[in-house]
Amino acid sequence: MYGTTRSYNPFTPVTKLMQLIHDLTATRNETLKYFDLGDDELERTYGPGKWSVRFLLHHLADSETVENDRIRRILSEPRQTLPVSEQDAWATGLDYQQLPLEISRHIYESVRVGIIYLAGLHYEKHGHLEFVHSVDGVRTLKQEFDKVAAHNAKHLEHIRLALSRRHSQ
Repeated sequence: MYGTTRSYNPFTPVTKLMQLIHDLTATRNETLKYFDLGDDELERTYGPGKWSVRFLLHHLADSETVENDRIRRILSEPRQTLPVSEQDAWATGLDYQQLPLEISRHIYESVRVGIIYLAGLHYEKHGHLEFVHSVDGVRTLKQEFDKVAAHNAKHLEHIRLALSRRHSQ
């Protein structure tokens, strides 16, 4: 299956692609565990006025779909302008509080498998392909793949912090 890690060999050089696949797999595996939390834990936040764990998980699923779409567009129709995603509008429009978490879990998991597969095929071979982000300007496919892992890791830090707190504040 795509996205599984192999045993580490200290004599094998680590390439950027190998590190990316490792990071995408590790963040996926940790994220999936959080979808099984109870309601009390899902309602915890990592700070006053911040999103709950539930909202962060929905956001990660939606972000995966946005990044997956961008990656596929870059590969198929390079150099086009792609819009920024307004995360608060998604949370409101999709009603994250009522949206079943199981739906977002399935979306997140299946889309991540696809992103890992595409990274393995295209990160090095086509990583130079460009697109224009509507806010950040010119970016490359490699940068977009790297963003997927970094974005997920950032929100895992938020989830861990929220869960380390006794209750939402």
